[in-house]
Amino acid sequence: MNVSWVSKAHEVFEVQSAQLASQAPPEQSKDITRRRISITKNYQHVLALVFAVNEINGDPQLLPNNTLGFQILNSYYVARMTYKAILSLLSTQERFVPNFKCVTQKNLIAVIGGFLSRTSVSMATILSIYKAPQLAYGSFSKVHEEKTLFHFLYQMVPSETHQYWGIVRLLLYFTWTWVGLLTVDDDYGDKFLQTILPILAKNSICFAFMLKLPKPAYVEEFVNLLLMQWEWYPVLMDEKANVCCVYGEPSVMTILRILLFQAPMFSLPPLGKVWIITSHWDFESVSLQRIWNIDSFHGALSITIHSNQPPGFQKFLQVIRPSWTKGDGFIQNFWEQAFSCSLKTFTTQVEYKKVCTGDEKLESLPRVLFEMSMTGYSYNVYNAVYAAAHALHNMYMSKSKLRILDFQSGKPWQFHHFLKIISFNNSAGDTVRFISLSVHGQVLPLSVCNNHCYPGSSRKRKEGEKFCCYDCAPCPEGSFSDEKDMDTCIKCPEDLYPSKDRNQCLPKSVTFLSYEEPLGIILATMAISFSLITALVLGTFVMNQNTPIVKANNRRLTYFLLISLFLCFLCSLLFIGQPGRVTCLFRQSTFGIIFCVALASVLAKTITVVLAFMVSMPGSGMRKWVGKRLANSIVFSCSFIQVGICALWLSTSPPFSDMDMHSFSEKIILECNEGSVLMFYCVLGYMGFLAIVCFIVAFMARKLPDSFNETKLITFSMLVFCSVWVSFVPTYLSTKGKSMVIVEIFSILSSSSGLLVCIFCPKCYILLLRPEMNSTQRIKTNNTHKKGYIVSKVLQPMDPCFFYNFVLHLNLE
Repeated sequence: MNVSWVSKAHEVFEVQSAQLASQAPPEQSKDITRRRISITKNYQHVLALVFAVNEINGDPQLLPNNTLGFQILNSYYVARMTYKAILSLLSTQERFVPNFKCVTQKNLIAVIGGFLSRTSVSMATILSIYKAPQLAYGSFSKVHEEKTLFHFLYQMVPSETHQYWGIVRLLLYFTWTWVGLLTVDDDYGDKFLQTILPILAKNSICFAFMLKLPKPAYVEEFVNLLLMQWEWYPVLMDEKANVCCVYGEPSVMTILRILLFQAPMFSLPPLGKVWIITSHWDFESVSLQRIWNIDSFHGALSITIHSNQPPGFQKFLQVIRPSWTKGDGFIQNFWEQAFSCSLKTFTTQVEYKKVCTGDEKLESLPRVLFEMSMTGYSYNVYNAVYAAAHALHNMYMSKSKLRILDFQSGKPWQFHHFLKIISFNNSAGDTVRFISLSVHGQVLPLSVCNNHCYPGSSRKRKEGEKFCCYDCAPCPEGSFSDEKDMDTCIKCPEDLYPSKDRNQCLPKSVTFLSYEEPLGIILATMAISFSLITALVLGTFVMNQNTPIVKANNRRLTYFLLISLFLCFLCSLLFIGQPGRVTCLFRQSTFGIIFCVALASVLAKTITVVLAFMVSMPGSGMRKWVGKRLANSIVFSCSFIQVGICALWLSTSPPFSDMDMHSFSEKIILECNEGSVLMFYCVLGYMGFLAIVCFIVAFMARKLPDSFNETKLITFSMLVFCSVWVSFVPTYLSTKGKSMVIVEIFSILSSSSGLLVCIFCPKCYILLLRPEMNSTQRIKTNNTHKKGYIVSKVLQPMDPCFFYNFVLHLNLE
């Protein structure tokens, strides 16, 4: 059916629509008109054309003072109808007289089409004679080798071969190496197999089966074909081949969908395949398939055509109605089949139970019937219209052509020069350029053993081959190549790293744990907060220094412990910020000595309490060993040993600032090199030894009376301390860069806070919230009623009052 829109243009822009299988023309045989089945989703191709023309005609800068017109013809998937449509474009308007024109308002400039390769080839057969530009908006596979046939054909999408490479890369990504192949049984299906089979073999991918589905010419042939296809269903049920690659021409997909839809009716099991489909099929359905279940295609992977959304297109679709234009001969069939109703204003061959209101919404249709967003093929039609308009505009605005051309005398062959070099940005923001398949003498022929090795790779000689035959090997990690056909890759300098494509070296970024980054701020805040809390605890104990609970727990050792914990928290700040010479030299030794003083104070407190119980036994001869001198001696001697270890470390192999160039490929880590790793672990090991001794002594004395005894608290605090540092060593060894610093800071803060909380929280609770418990009489009473306190099985219970007085005496200043 020849459909035209009324045009006021001097130039008529002709469009051939390749997949709108609508009503057949009256002169066609009844085989075509017997079934009115259309793919309603592809009506958007027509609407994209109309939308583009409306935009161009409303743009005062593009083709000013002129109105662009167009005509749409249908191919019906039949070659003879395509030939007839093309010949009608070359005829006088409203009369089928090819190669004769008697009007100036129908001057053919360009043709858009077709949707399928076979349609584009049929069009090119005639258009190439007249040198008329043809813009193919669908996928194109060149089966025929006649170069002159495609001399004037411009391809809107890349070659189909790129799709096959994309499928192979997809198979390799998922390691699918045993697949099935389905294609149409014609020249284009054979071309698909001839192209993809060598690519599969080259990449070690095998096909389990290869099925060629016949292409039906009419609807009635589907019935006979389906009866033949059921014998292929068991082949598709191959349990190992769970992936099938389909050359997704509509005829193939129609047969496949019918097979999958009717399989349950014959008690056949579902296939459960992953379908990989080429771009020819866009998950569309004919109107009869609107209620069909598409669960069989859930999880399918499809190559798609690039698309974008021009502003205003969806609003344009929302106002489409059956009465929107009298010149649209497609909209009746589309509307009736899309909404499954009958338009009263039109005659129809099919009776529908429902009458169309004309106000149905396109957005209410399922996406298999119609898309509200612009599809890839519609986007190509949209861009093709603009490309022709821009080229036409440039053609008549060119100063060199202005004297000899006008809108009435322009010829199609004169249009090619401007179409080849066209480049513009469309309203969706994409840059559009067109490449003719027929461009020749412009690319030099190649005569090489193999392709070039591009930057990012180097040549690798093939064994047993001549020197000019080689493989291309990617550059190894840390190296690059910036020229073609390099024999070896070049190592990047230490302060640089190769780019993702390994064709250049980029500077590494310098990083360290700084005060500006969130984690550095959090750790510094924690350190300062804990140090302030420690200072408050120290102040509380000083204010209550003459109370029994402070005296009974040795004030001097308590002050030593709190001051050392205060300095430990502040010491963690040395690990944050850019490592310098001084901070690297002293941060580990400073931390080791201060923490050792804290542990020695805890050990002295524990030993003092244990010895106090032993001395308070009648007849004990150890009383002369218990006193302030013993506690001071323990703290001094234990700390002196750690000072000696650190002094030996600093004098033999001290730490220094360093840069780690190799742990991370894209970063340079500023860090402190510990110098002697052995001495570093000696410092940690000595602290661990003190913690273990303190834990053992406190654990042995955990059952002593706890009104004045803090060994239970020390036991738990040492358990926390040991847990932190035991987990620190493997974590520290398994990390790199600033993560090592973060682990060490966290260990310092957590172990120090463990000592602070476990030992001093109960005492601060009594001092601040329960002062009535902080009295001598209360402690004596608690000890008198204490049941079952025994130093060992050999010792007998002693007088609590005598023991308490003795402990106070030991701890008095």
